[in-house]
Amino acid sequence: MVNMPPKITPGKNDADNEKKDDKGSKDNKALAKIAGPNKWNKAIKKVKNTRRASVRRGSTQEDDPFLQRFTVTAREIDDYLHDFSEIFTLTFWKKLVINPANPPYYWWSFIVTCAVMYNLIIVITRGCFYDKLQVRDIVHYWFIPDYLFDFIYIFDMYMISRVGFLEQGLLCRNVRTLTKRYLKSWKFIIDLVCIFPFDILYFFVGYNAFLRVNKCLKVWRLREFFNLAETHTNYPNLLRVANLILIIIIIIHWNCCLYFALSRYLGFGSDGWTYPDVTDPNFSSFWKQYVFCFYWSTLTLTTIGDTAYPEKTVSFIYCITCSLIGVLIFATIFGNVGALINEMDAARNDFQHKVDSVKRYMEVRQVTGPIQERVVKWFDYTWNNKESVDDSKNLEHLPEKLRAEICIHVHLKTLRQVKIFSDCEPGVLVELVLKLKLQVFSPGDYVCRKGDIGKEMYIIKKGKLEVCSEDGKVVFVTLEEGATFGEISILNLPGNKTGNRRTASVRSVGFSDLFCLSKTDLLDALREYPEARKSLTEIGKNILRKDNLLDEEAARREERRQQNLDKKIELIADAVDDLQKVVNKLIDKVSTKDTEGTPGSHETTLLVTEEKKSTTTEDKGVKPSANSKKSMTKVHGKDSSTKETTEETKKSSAILANEDK
Repeated sequence: MVNMPPKITPGKNDADNEKKDDKGSKDNKALAKIAGPNKWNKAIKKVKNTRRASVRRGSTQEDDPFLQRFTVTAREIDDYLHDFSEIFTLTFWKKLVINPANPPYYWWSFIVTCAVMYNLIIVITRGCFYDKLQVRDIVHYWFIPDYLFDFIYIFDMYMISRVGFLEQGLLCRNVRTLTKRYLKSWKFIIDLVCIFPFDILYFFVGYNAFLRVNKCLKVWRLREFFNLAETHTNYPNLLRVANLILIIIIIIHWNCCLYFALSRYLGFGSDGWTYPDVTDPNFSSFWKQYVFCFYWSTLTLTTIGDTAYPEKTVSFIYCITCSLIGVLIFATIFGNVGALINEMDAARNDFQHKVDSVKRYMEVRQVTGPIQERVVKWFDYTWNNKESVDDSKNLEHLPEKLRAEICIHVHLKTLRQVKIFSDCEPGVLVELVLKLKLQVFSPGDYVCRKGDIGKEMYIIKKGKLEVCSEDGKVVFVTLEEGATFGEISILNLPGNKTGNRRTASVRSVGFSDLFCLSKTDLLDALREYPEARKSLTEIGKNILRKDNLLDEEAARREERRQQNLDKKIELIADAVDDLQKVVNKLIDKVSTKDTEGTPGSHETTLLVTEEKKSTTTEDKGVKPSANSKKSMTKVHGKDSSTKETTEETKKSSAILANEDK
């Protein structure tokens, strides 16, 4: 909630904390001298000690070395913890900035909501039932809660003026900007009207509770609190139902009070529609009057049950208004209640549809009884243990990095047990944790059998598994929560004597929850992380060496073959680069010669005509001139050069064709 330079920053060493503790103790001593009594000093020390203990507990949870290595999102602390003594300093309140997304603002909104609810319920009740609640003997007792909640209203104006807002993704911490923003908003006008002291008129008109009706205008704070509560609570549907019920009660309550006030205006007991005569002992007490009016208001607004017919025009108008309110408002409210109830059971209904579809399929295909029982038991287990929840659907709206960190938090205890992930790169783990798939096995189900090709690795989340012989009679070992198996087979290690086949059968003792990671998913994740692939391969080889299941010669042979293949690929790549350079040079030569030939095209045509003339003169017996001979030699030289370039391009294209083959 508080955005100020921190006195205690989480994550620092113990020496810094001890220095700050000494500084805090000095501040406490100075405060104790000002306060005087020793009790006040003891209270401050007690609060500080509990706070330090909570900080230490929180730091042990956050400073997990395994978790910090694979944290993919930045953990910036917007709000810092402060010493208890700082609350009594003027600097603290001058620099106070509130983050509306933090719990302290949420709980302060709850306090303001209680003040608004008090005014919504009590003001109208005291104004309509003034002969019972505004008596001179008890009216003074109302001053304490009235002015206490007025002070909360005034202090809430200060708090709202310090509520930060996001500007370009960052929380605005400028106090002057926040205050100006609040003063220019409509909230400030309403809050100003709410705190206007109409109570001064008590000296002129007496104690009239309707002078405090302006306090009810702060209902916008009530709506804001419920919006905050929906994001903070883990039961939003239940909160929405409670919100609707509260709105219904307030509407019925106000209608109840107005009915009693209208009966007073028309005369108690003047007809069958108004409230009976209050002089009758049976209808004279406050609770009898309120319950009777509340019952009438409920029947009228919900249009359920029979009530007395109105006899006067004012009564008719009031009943018509109540009926319209009941039809419009309550129809909407009850429709929302029905929708909320359906949403609360949506997951169960969806699950039940899946069960019914599987049952119908088994009936159509004439599946035997024992298998049907196993299927039903599997469905019961998955629903009762909340294993039917699809994590991918629930988290699909989050960014990939944040979704990965949530999965790491959920599967942290399980991932600790996997040896090959102990020194894994954070990026690889982020890729793998999103590819883990939960599988549930029934009692007696075989997870894998001896001789099967290993395509998945499994991590036991819950349950027990037996590693047994091929016939299932001999049990070698029992695997429990946190154990892993099959991680070597998905690495596809060269020199593995088992040939990536299962060496034993694995059977589920009871219901078992396993995380499955397929070979294709692992290879896809490691394609972009060659260093991680090398480290995982080395870890897998060490595990095989311990069990004497690694053929060192075959492994080295495969490594050499892989190295030779890599070298060949590098040589081919270098040859392709050289050819590309040669082709680029040839293209440059051809382009330059073409540019040289275009401006001299007219000259070549003249030379051709001169050559024709010379031939004709030779036929006639006349010798050609020396200039014409020179020009002819130039033309023949150009033709020979163009022929050479065309031959070079043909050779280069032939070389490229051979390389492509």
